[in-house]
Amino acid sequence: MGITLRDAEVCVNTLLNNMGDTLAKAGRVGIRGFGSFKVKEYAPYSGSNPTTGESIQVRKKKTSLL
Repeated sequence: MGITLRDAEVCVNTLLNNMGDTLAKAGRVGIRGFGSFKVKEYAPYSGSNPTTGESIQVRKKKTSLL
């Protein structure tokens, strides 16, 4: 592309930092031809330990989706 490795690194880091900032503010990021990202929050729920079968309480969590 005719740019130095350092300039490419700065571009990629800037893009990823901006995406992270947007997602942190509960926004959505879309990259045409690749996908879109958003953060989804899950409420706490009852689950079970797959090893012991013991009932456990799973706390609320956030995850990013593609």
